Amino acid sequence: MPPFAEPMFQTSRDNPAYYLTSVTHNRLPVFQKDEIKKIVTDAFNDARANHAFVIFAYVIMPDHSHILSDNSHEIKSILRYLNGISAHRVIKYLKEKNCEASLAKLRIQERADKQNYSVYEHHPNAIRITGEDAFMQKVNYIHLNPVRAGLVNHPDDYLYSSARLWNGRALENEPLVTDHKQIKWR
Repeated sequence: MPPFAEPMFQTSRDNPAYYLTSVTHNRLPVFQKDEIKKIVTDAFNDARANHAFVIFAYVIMPDHSHILSDNSHEIKSILRYLNGISAHRVIKYLKEKNCEASLAKLRIQERADKQNYSVYEHHPNAIRITGEDAFMQKVNYIHLNPVRAGLVNHPDDYLYSSARLWNGRALENEPLVTDHKQIKWR
């Protein structure tokens, strides 16, 4: 292995992957517009780069996201990095664009930390994945999510998903390039 190569990830009982689902506040379609989905994927990319974890697969749906990641940090930490950075940027965008109606829907009672808005529900779904079959089941679930929701006919047609990458059909300007080539299969 060259000295600059990333270590390979192999899921097992001792080395689980994390399947993370984050739902928007009150299931509002916060991520309906591509412009906001782009903000979220850029935030996910920055979170990954700044906190040294990987993203194997993802999808950004109008009211939730799914991520398949490694275990380089505790589940709660990866969720905090992903959701914290993306929520901050989405709120900033909505304020800059004077989207008062959208901000009003995300408004919560002011807490001790002076936070007035909530992009995400505070009870995300996080599952440890310990086998290749379960790992691939989650990858397929992630990639078929836009099809099941009636947003596209084929997974590769949904821009804010890693389906094209996994199918070897990456676009020149992929919103978020995944680390799926770092997986070591049995």
